[in-house]
Amino acid sequence: MAITIIAPTAPAVPYHTEDASDNSDDGGVDLEGDLDMRPAKRAKHQDIVTPGEIITDDPQWMRGHGTFVAPGSTEIIGTVAGTVQKTNKLLSRWRVDIGAPVLANLPLSAINLPGGIQRKRTETDELQIRTFFSEGDLLVAEVQQLYSDGSASLHTRSLKYGKLRNGVFMAVSGTGGGGGVVRARRQVWTIDTVHNGGKVDVILGVNGYIWICKNVELKEGENFDHENRGKC
Repeated sequence: MAITIIAPTAPAVPYHTEDASDNSDDGGVDLEGDLDMRPAKRAKHQDIVTPGEIITDDPQWMRGHGTFVAPGSTEIIGTVAGTVQKTNKLLSRWRVDIGAPVLANLPLSAINLPGGIQRKRTETDELQIRTFFSEGDLLVAEVQQLYSDGSASLHTRSLKYGKLRNGVFMAVSGTGGGGGVVRARRQVWTIDTVHNGGKVDVILGVNGYIWICKNVELKEGENFDHENRGKC
């Protein structure tokens, strides 16, 4: 469940429509007794929060737009003035920028959980969705399915996919502004550098995105996963 602060809206001004016969001839007094002369009720307003105000400290709530959570704390603090909007629907996917006109989808069920655990995703995983991938993260994934509207569904179930850390990101474009990387049987290459600089891993994305990092020598029986790649 997420908490978002939205801008307060101005209250509607109540008014009564009057007939032509209900003019000021009678001094604004209901002589016939067929009009409601009681003052209109004011619209009820939700409580408005201000920046720095603690909204809740219940850990079951996730922060949304206009809120902030301090490191090591469960208190959700407002960063803007407005009314609190609570959303009971949890997010179960990420929208990923792959350099296409339409953002791609990465479902929570299509990622590899820490430690390679194979189990059904729960509400707890949805609450901790930002611990797997967050805004601004770089990741390598495989296209699982393409849809008629041009969008794509991704997955990172294999240990060779996941979050990228400690490397160099670059993008190239080909003729017509498309990706300048051709599709091949291999998209990950290990090459030697000059002057005994060691080996580097190069990931060539078919969307024209390239990732370069130091090659990681794995010990016997160790799998190559995104955590090892993160030590580049």
